[in-house]
Amino acid sequence: MTLEEMARHIIDTNRYMALGTADPDGRPRVSPVYYAPDGYSDLYWISSPDSQHSRNIAQRPAVSMAIFDSNAPIGSAQAIYLLATAERLPDDEFEQHVDHACRARFPEQQVFPRDQLRAPAPLRLYRARVTEHSVHIRGSDPLHGRGVDSRLIVDLG
Repeated sequence: MTLEEMARHIIDTNRYMALGTADPDGRPRVSPVYYAPDGYSDLYWISSPDSQHSRNIAQRPAVSMAIFDSNAPIGSAQAIYLLATAERLPDDEFEQHVDHACRARFPEQQVFPRDQLRAPAPLRLYRARVTEHSVHIRGSDPLHGRGVDSRLIVDLG
């Protein structure tokens, strides 16, 4: 499997990402959020605009994310790291993206009701536009390893 295939597999098969934001004082905050990918350049999630990470995004849209299988055996972890610009989805783009973002990705999941993402409902749809993908490389990787774990940028375009 190529690094690009591995990165796509991680995005396609996992449910949660760790979303990293910064508060107004610059303190980091990490929040686990369920996500729905649109290809490999846009990721969507549902949050309250009043949540700390949503307020952080409103002030500082630069975010970082990590997606990985937390149940992987020690020594076999695979991860993808993403840099992105995040935003609450603009109202004029809602109809274009809501069905994709709220679809059921996994058999046990229900389609999220779109009417719960508009006023007066308390939740909204958010999007991260990815600017960089990089993968976790184990130090012992026979092809890319350097003796210590590292990251390698991949192009998923």
